[in-house]
Amino acid sequence: MRLATYNVEWFANLFDEHDHLIVDDGWSGRRDVTRAQQAEALGVVFSALDADAVLVVEAPNTGRNQSTVRALEHFAAAFELRARRAVMGFANDTHQEIALLFDPDILTAQHDPVGHTVGDPEAPRFDSSFRIDLDVDATEDIVRFSKPPLELAITTGQGTALRLIGAHLKSKAPHGARNRDAAMRLSIANRRKQLAQAIWLRRRIDRHIDDGDAVILMGDLNDGPGLDEYEHLFGRSSVEILLGDDLYDPHARRALQRRLGAHPTTARFPRYEGNGYLQALLDYIMLSPGLMSRRPAWRIWHPFDDAQCWEMADLRQALLRASDHFPVSLDIDI
Repeated sequence: MRLATYNVEWFANLFDEHDHLIVDDGWSGRRDVTRAQQAEALGVVFSALDADAVLVVEAPNTGRNQSTVRALEHFAAAFELRARRAVMGFANDTHQEIALLFDPDILTAQHDPVGHTVGDPEAPRFDSSFRIDLDVDATEDIVRFSKPPLELAITTGQGTALRLIGAHLKSKAPHGARNRDAAMRLSIANRRKQLAQAIWLRRRIDRHIDDGDAVILMGDLNDGPGLDEYEHLFGRSSVEILLGDDLYDPHARRALQRRLGAHPTTARFPRYEGNGYLQALLDYIMLSPGLMSRRPAWRIWHPFDDAQCWEMADLRQALLRASDHFPVSLDIDI
């Protein structure tokens, strides 16, 4: 079985108010990429992935008239994808939903949130709030997810039961800061919130592992070791918190072991000063110990670092047009 996670930048811009694809020459939101070009590029990428299930991060919007599920299923139909059924969890206000597009002939997937909305100090439900003191002021911080993680109960055709959690943790970037001091304060505040979200998510994972569940955590964690100068203030990254001693992702482990030098990357952003690109490892698929015996094999579909992607010119171009992130896939015997 192949599972994948893919952050699709500005996916919501490709759909009209009735959740149909807009394939025209209007700008998509991607720099110098039209809606037609991005839609066609995404069709190439999703077809090449040929995954049994894809976690779509920054999925199309759910709102008063729009439906994430309907938009993704229209997208799948337009490109005749096997992964043609969609499921999502709690909607949010950011126009960047989290959803799973899957092949219903291969698996079943049901939104199955865990925890209570009140009275749960350890790991409340993800659409509620979490109280934690992250510093030394003896005052609790109240943390909420702007994008509540997607919790799914999955059963494969082989009868394997899984808990799949799809996450998009808060960005640490100081958006809206007008000067260096404001940027510093906002960056530190954002990192504190992100770490709190990681602790909340890790406690949920601990509960599942304690209950004997097989757990897969995937998505855009907006973090990795050594990505900003404020990490030393808190001692570790949110990725390290989530990995703990028992989850495994080979790209994350390699990056942790090699703070200096080259390491895998899953995203490529133009530099603000307009000179070159910044690359980062932001997207992960982490497995609980019980799944490590199922012959897992990870792959980052990077157009320059993956030999097959590089050799296939159409796919290489599509990956660059489709999003500023690249898919991460997992082949596993489940």
